[in-house]
Amino acid sequence: MADMNLLRQYVSDLDEEAVLRLMREIADSGGSEAVSAMEACQDGMREVGDRFESGEYFVGDLIFAGEVMSGAMEIIKPFLRAGDAAGKGKMILCTVQGDIHDIGKNIVKSMLEAAGFDVLDLGIDVPPEKILETARNADIRIIALSGVLTLALDSMKAVVGVFEDARLRDQVKIIIGGNPVTEEACKWVGADEWALSPQKTVNVCLGWAKAK
Repeated sequence: MADMNLLRQYVSDLDEEAVLRLMREIADSGGSEAVSAMEACQDGMREVGDRFESGEYFVGDLIFAGEVMSGAMEIIKPFLRAGDAAGKGKMILCTVQGDIHDIGKNIVKSMLEAAGFDVLDLGIDVPPEKILETARNADIRIIALSGVLTLALDSMKAVVGVFEDARLRDQVKIIIGGNPVTEEACKWVGADEWALSPQKTVNVCLGWAKAK
């Protein structure tokens, strides 16, 4: 039996070698503990987010944590599918049109996936129409928009606008994040919520998923 408390600690301490070693042991033993291991990693990633918010960890640590998490999930992914592990559903994540920055987006993606979301990452410089089309086709209810440049706020507002025009605005929750985002900007854009930290984004999306 793998020690899940130890696994959680390894993730929160960014001990990649120890995390991957434990994951391989779980896989080699048949993967029956894969769901428990995923949950332990999620707990560890929440601790990483808390350490970042407290100033103990920095952006580079978040990026590395995301890489560790991706490597860990890759090892046990086949067993999670086989065990029909409960997820939080699909959601859209992207950097909005006119902005090509993706470091923050990629960090958030890793943490959302660690929290159990199936993240449809549309990439960078994504036009509002593509977001709308994807949401329609995949029945998406949660959308996270990222941007670093000030002009990203205009693009975020445009995303809200296309959903309003399509009479679908009340069917989705939209959270925005990035350097220019503030509470006032959120109100102007017409988004449901805003975040400057990856952990807040995760917490908000988890709350929405639970309320569905």
